[in-house]
Amino acid sequence: MKMAEIRKLTTPELTKKVEENRKELFNLKFSASTGNLEKPHRIKELRHEVAKIKTVIRERELEVSKEEK
Repeated sequence: MKMAEIRKLTTPELTKKVEENRKELFNLKFSASTGNLEKPHRIKELRHEVAKIKTVIRERELEVSKEEK
């Protein structure tokens, strides 16, 4: 998912997306530990996607706090 696509989503949608990605990441890590993982690069992709989403959420939080001052 690209940053432009992430920025279009609302904050609740982003929060939901982070939860979904973390669940998938957990399942992939579990599969990797048992040796049944087909796409090991997917773990890295999910970690990066979670980081991107959390970055956008944090930017929005900072904007709100900046406007309040």
